[in-house]
Amino acid sequence: MKTSFLRYIGIMAVVLLAAACSSSRHAGKSPMIGNLKGEEYIEKIIEYAPRWQAVTGKVAFGLNMGSKGSASLNATLRMKKGEVIQLSVAPLLGIEVARMEITPDRILAVDRLHKRYVEVSFEELGGMLQTDIDFNVLQSLFMNEIFLPGKPQLEAGDVRRFSVFSEGNQAVIIPKSSRNLSYRFFTGAESGLLEKTRVGLMGMDGYALEWEYGDFSKLDGKPFPRHIAARVTGKGYSLDMRLSRLSTNGDWESTSGLSSKYRKMELHELMELLIKK
Repeated sequence: MKTSFLRYIGIMAVVLLAAACSSSRHAGKSPMIGNLKGEEYIEKIIEYAPRWQAVTGKVAFGLNMGSKGSASLNATLRMKKGEVIQLSVAPLLGIEVARMEITPDRILAVDRLHKRYVEVSFEELGGMLQTDIDFNVLQSLFMNEIFLPGKPQLEAGDVRRFSVFSEGNQAVIIPKSSRNLSYRFFTGAESGLLEKTRVGLMGMDGYALEWEYGDFSKLDGKPFPRHIAARVTGKGYSLDMRLSRLSTNGDWESTSGLSSKYRKMELHELMELLIKK
């Protein structure tokens, strides 16, 4: 591999964690979305949301770092609700050379070729970024879900913790903001499908992290996007994901074990490596 997997992890981290504030709007008290009142529309979104416990598939990544160049990468994606998000790279006869594993506690990146790894807790990330970024947010982005910060699963009673307004052929759903972060969910007014999620960092104008979803087809009887495009507005960074061979199979190991032969890299070492690249 021309570029080390740790560099890919660093690039993906930039795309995932760089966020900024988007413009705010006032929502009406009782807007109509199609033939439903706002609260009724949100109730339907929550009621009919898929309850997948696991999603697996192949994913082709296209990374664009603007003037810094672009790269592509094929991987296997595995997710278990509330447990783990795994990305495994195995280009050589099915032998895994690298892995990224996200659990509710931490993010682990493993470079098997050079027997080294980086492990960062969400508590550490939150302190560095001064936000409450967590596993639930990343899981929901990959799972094509609306969410409430800090809550693993939405319930019918959560409807009052959202507001909604109509914008063209979309309904924009706004949850209660978390510490320093704001969220917007753009759903199809007629279909109810989540078409875009925007994450903003308060106090920084001109930047936002946006995840757009498209090419929906059935997964276990429910629509799921085969195309996900993530980008940082104002920076020109983007991550394009094409998914295939999707299933809801959950018969696989949730966590990785590392032998004592692996050397732990500190986060500052990874950042220095990325800067040199």
